[in-house]
Amino acid sequence: MTKAIEADLPPAKQDGGGRGAAVRVDGVDIKFGSFHAVCDISLDIAAGEFLCLLGPSGCGKSTLLSALAGFVRPHQGALTVDGTPITGPDPELGMVFQSSEALFDWLTVRQNVAFGPRMRGKSRAEQTALADEYLSLVGLRHCADRFPGQLSGGMRQRVQIARVLANQPQVVLMDEPFGALDAQTRQVMQEEMGRIWQASGCTVVFVTHDIDEAILLADRVAVMTAGPAASIKSIYEVDLPRPRDESDPAALELRHKLRQDIGEEVRKALRDQGLDPEDER
Repeated sequence: MTKAIEADLPPAKQDGGGRGAAVRVDGVDIKFGSFHAVCDISLDIAAGEFLCLLGPSGCGKSTLLSALAGFVRPHQGALTVDGTPITGPDPELGMVFQSSEALFDWLTVRQNVAFGPRMRGKSRAEQTALADEYLSLVGLRHCADRFPGQLSGGMRQRVQIARVLANQPQVVLMDEPFGALDAQTRQVMQEEMGRIWQASGCTVVFVTHDIDEAILLADRVAVMTAGPAASIKSIYEVDLPRPRDESDPAALELRHKLRQDIGEEVRKALRDQGLDPEDER
């Protein structure tokens, strides 16, 4: 069954392994001038865990992810990976963006994936070996000599995932990576993501606004309050066997709880804007 648990007391992942690292968010505030984006967020993420950040639009999910990636400096609090402070971008922190435009159109798929190892000074043989290994993992070894423009949207996103994994990071940060895909491709990518995560052993922090996606992928789901000054509202453990069945009664129960949590925040945001959601009925 699923249950809400305290934001700063997550369960340790029992079967995690591989290269994953533990992530700690300790009393983090993020401000942009006078705008208070997120407020006093504390969160422990176990090594090898798949955590989804879920919440209404504008609640600061991507802002928190950017801070974990080292792109944004918190106004207050600390972010650490295995106890080491996050002070800026780091090869151990891989970022997968929503758009596949981050790929280099003038490089082949293999060259795109080998780019990180190349920048880290790996030999040409090592670059090729790593690129082919992770292209095989995402099911695109046969496309290694193509260019990104010759691939579908879903395939380009898999190349982007392979490029991040080729750096062999401990933590993979994903900002709605399937949001721009059509429904059918998105479903396939969600199923593939679970397999890729289990094979890589990385810790994954995955931002989404899709409740079903979170249930399908996550070990735990952290629900954020509506912004500004967003915080963690609740955290749910997803105690369901993999691969997951959306018609499982426990999955349906969790979906109901998540919809209720997020609905409360959306209604609160509307009231803060001077709108009464009850008037829309």
